[in-house]
Amino acid sequence: MDSATVLFHLAFPVADIPTTKEFYVNGLGCEPGRESPNSLILNLYGHQLVAHTTTDLVPQKGIYPRHFGLVFTAEADWEALLHQAKAQKLTFHQSEKRRFPGTTLEHRTFFLQDPFFNLLEFKYYCHPNAIFGEVDQKRVGDAE
Repeated sequence: MDSATVLFHLAFPVADIPTTKEFYVNGLGCEPGRESPNSLILNLYGHQLVAHTTTDLVPQKGIYPRHFGLVFTAEADWEALLHQAKAQKLTFHQSEKRRFPGTTLEHRTFFLQDPFFNLLEFKYYCHPNAIFGEVDQKRVGDAE
């Protein structure tokens, strides 16, 4: 299977479509796709997100267990999104930082929170092999 022809799909909960468009389209820069009164398809860097309305929205206590986002392969692209998020005054759940500095797992990260308590993480790994490799390392995420 050619991974270049496979796209990621994620459905997630929102309270309403207009607020979803404000955050994801105007703020984050997603391209809007098909829309119904209760759903909106979004293009996030070539991946399909689908926002579905619900009334069961509850904030998490932290970044675990549920969040989603992107891993950038170019640091400049990660920085561009960081600057865009700041310019658009999006809500940061965690501001930019370096995780595991000085190790092969070192990466830059920040978390945004959409208006519906969904958390989005955006990463750039200093060592690309850490994205799926470095299996001898046992650290995943922050200490719980």
